[in-house]
Amino acid sequence: MHTAGAAAGTAMMMGNGQDHNGHNEGSEGNGHHGAAVKHVLLISFDGLHEQDVARCVAANACPNLALLAKDGTTYTNAHTPGLSDSFPGLAALVTGGSPKTAGLFYDVSYDRTLYAPSDTQCTGKQGWNVVFDETTGIDAENGGALIHLDGGGAFNPQAIPHARVNGACVQVFPHNYVKTNTLFEVVKENMRGARTAWSDKHAFGYDWLNGPSGRGVDDLARTEINSIDPATKSDYTDVFTHTETFDNFHVQEMLNEIDGKDSTGQTGAAVPTVFGADFQTLSVAQKATVASGGGYLDADFTPGPQVSAAITYIDNSLGRVVAELKQRDLYASTAIIVTSKHGQSPTDHTKLVKNGDTLTKLLEANNFLDPNGNFGQAATKSGNLNDGTGLVDTGFVQTDDVGLIWLRDQSQRAAVVKTLKDNLSCNAPGICADGPQAYILSGPQLAARFGNPALGRTPDIIVQPNPGVIYTSSTSKDEEHGGNAPDDSHLGLVVYVPDAHGTHGAHNAGRTIDAPVLTTQVAPTILRVLGLEPELLHSVALEGTPVLPQFDRGRF
Repeated sequence: MHTAGAAAGTAMMMGNGQDHNGHNEGSEGNGHHGAAVKHVLLISFDGLHEQDVARCVAANACPNLALLAKDGTTYTNAHTPGLSDSFPGLAALVTGGSPKTAGLFYDVSYDRTLYAPSDTQCTGKQGWNVVFDETTGIDAENGGALIHLDGGGAFNPQAIPHARVNGACVQVFPHNYVKTNTLFEVVKENMRGARTAWSDKHAFGYDWLNGPSGRGVDDLARTEINSIDPATKSDYTDVFTHTETFDNFHVQEMLNEIDGKDSTGQTGAAVPTVFGADFQTLSVAQKATVASGGGYLDADFTPGPQVSAAITYIDNSLGRVVAELKQRDLYASTAIIVTSKHGQSPTDHTKLVKNGDTLTKLLEANNFLDPNGNFGQAATKSGNLNDGTGLVDTGFVQTDDVGLIWLRDQSQRAAVVKTLKDNLSCNAPGICADGPQAYILSGPQLAARFGNPALGRTPDIIVQPNPGVIYTSSTSKDEEHGGNAPDDSHLGLVVYVPDAHGTHGAHNAGRTIDAPVLTTQVAPTILRVLGLEPELLHSVALEGTPVLPQFDRGRF
């Protein structure tokens, strides 16, 4: 199996990367000059696999992305750094780091050092189930309905845990939670007059993009995908065509920013130096059941009707944004990066296994977690998820197509690992991790890759089940992401950087690079093309993250 870890090792050694024709990329890297780049547009089409890019370009089903690839570089072997949930996936793109340094494992995770939101003096137990999702907006206070697109316009105080810092008990907002700085902060701090903007799927959970300073993104659009659309009385994730309505908000926000306004279009503002958005339509179409027209038709990534339509939609959206850049004479000075936070697994429906959350059940049955499920969000005293009344110091398990385990009692780790290894089969009570591509990480091996669990943030055990396994019995979805299965870790990555004269026909255009890369390499590459030192990103310096091949030689 090609793992993200293997890609990391290869990427670290490939300073003189070669494309599939054997050409030395470093020798031609100076064909681009950062002086020509005044803006960088980063777009995440969540769920976009490399195979999706290859298929749609070959079939002329994504003409706008194909034109971008013709003028740029396509990386065919790009992977997430070990985990593929939206938080670590986006953190890779904007910090240059894996969960080991960025500290983001999932939007719903656990930290042994934190105190409950209600513990304003930090005098109670430590160990909090951190939930930075749609419930981070104040609409969700006391379990309220998510009735506003902007999440209610403020943070839900019941979702914000506490930490003891320099003797004081302080709130830990998402921007306090991320452990390293972001490229938005670096650009603002090192480029005079720089402006930054971003649009994502949760109005307040993505506050961490601001970085530890809390000020990295000048214009962080407040759009909440789980809010109730007044026109339909449902949120925007029920069907992919409804998700298009939500993603259109992001398209309009980018158009406004290109036109010299803020994301709302109400106020004049400089065109951002670094800006972009997340799109959810493709992800929703991929997750939809095959029986309803969602997902893929075969192991060759042949898109089903919903995925095919979603690819058309995201390509048209890209075309609208690029057309606006050209209309405003900005295309010749704007680098454009199209990629994804994560893929989706399994694309081959024949590999799908949904036996329920057998991992959590096994842990509960053996008293490694409360047998009644009294931990995490399920342990709220009120019955409302994430309203600040949850139990503390319970441990936690996060499952999708991966299992992240924070033990209630860390001294039980060896016993837990033994229990898991004794139950690897797909037969009850097994966890369906008995194949050659499955693994259980713990101890020194896990610490080397993801950080030391003793410090509080890193899971004690990570279970990667067989590809195709989703720890759910849900009948509404046939694909998921979060782990390191081939389908949710292997992503599309197309990078267009204008040449010094803005002719769009530079000798590096239309290049395909097959060398293994990680999505963490996107962030230092953005800084490189803007003329900044990649090591200004803390994660880049700590992990030694290289820039992408073709941009790894000289100044730009």
